[in-house]
Amino acid sequence: MDSLERLRLLSSDMALEPAEDQGCPRLTTPSNRPDKLVLSQAVLPNGKRINLLKSLLTSACERNCYYCPFRAGRDFRRATFKPDEFASAFMNLQRAGLVQGTFISSGILGGGVRTQDKLLDIAAILRTQYGYGGYIHLKIMPGAERDQVEQAMLLADRVSINLEAPNTNRLRKLAPGKEFTEELLQPLRWVEEIRRNQPGHHAWNGHWPSSTTQFVVGGAGESDLELISVSQHLYRQLHLSRVYYSAFNPIPDTPLENLPAASSIREHRLYQASFLLRDYGFDTEDLPFDPVTGNLPTHTDPKRAWANEHLQHAPLEINLASQHALLRVPGIGPKGVRAIIASRKQRALKDLSSLHKLGIDTSRAAPFILLDGKRPGYQPALF
Repeated sequence: MDSLERLRLLSSDMALEPAEDQGCPRLTTPSNRPDKLVLSQAVLPNGKRINLLKSLLTSACERNCYYCPFRAGRDFRRATFKPDEFASAFMNLQRAGLVQGTFISSGILGGGVRTQDKLLDIAAILRTQYGYGGYIHLKIMPGAERDQVEQAMLLADRVSINLEAPNTNRLRKLAPGKEFTEELLQPLRWVEEIRRNQPGHHAWNGHWPSSTTQFVVGGAGESDLELISVSQHLYRQLHLSRVYYSAFNPIPDTPLENLPAASSIREHRLYQASFLLRDYGFDTEDLPFDPVTGNLPTHTDPKRAWANEHLQHAPLEINLASQHALLRVPGIGPKGVRAIIASRKQRALKDLSSLHKLGIDTSRAAPFILLDGKRPGYQPALF
């Protein structure tokens, strides 16, 4: 196979890696590309939108993860790059203006340490041999060593390792050959230790990269409460930039092929809850988990469910509320809070049109607020 054909094969199943995509991401294949190379329409940590090449270095893998299309022994067409071949192929696409960054992962072949060395080789070749100064998201392999994690942080804009499940018991149902704490969680702890204890000016762009992880949703019988509780720890203690959730989808010729697919609405609710933890000051205890199943409601978003219980009969005065309190009102996000606080210093906000001009979704906020002591008039939704 030539390089483009290998890239097509190795990028075609990367929907399992939703990193850098906004909301609940799905990969797209541009219809005007005759070679059908799969590119991701990505949003970088700084908000910039780019075409991102997501690819494996190799789809050969010695691990037996029950849900994964690349698991050992599964019969499908595999492909492999050498590090210099991958770097060259990517640079050809980058020079042609087709891509502006890359996310590099790999199946594990010859152990996590050996595989990690190859991923590091790619990043080093791009940075040093080609002088590439664009975006690189580098995957950390299960079993990688601390020095390799640090080297990845020196070369990449973002690093990640997938926890896949919220704890050891759940992971056994998805990937029995992996160790939750030693292989998966520990590298994320190392990332935070390195960022906290060592200056980042030696990194390629003068500061340490961000870090993320991902969970498989619905493949191991885990509850939303389990996933969100671990997500809160990752945000608060390990300072991850984002936690991704990927709804389980059964793949033929894998041990979980007869398990039902997880719903996209469940995935979506988990993202909403995760953002409430990261950006809105919510805690796990604030979220409306079902006391029996431990899952979030599917019929309404978690912020609206919280407001229905706490603000429906005790609306919030927009002109007096704190930043923390304003963030809990549906339809008001961090940008809207800043706009409200700046505007009310000049004059009292007295009607919904004033809020609308500030970018507030007044149809969502109106049932839960007071404006200058009065409930605003609004048309309740029929459904």
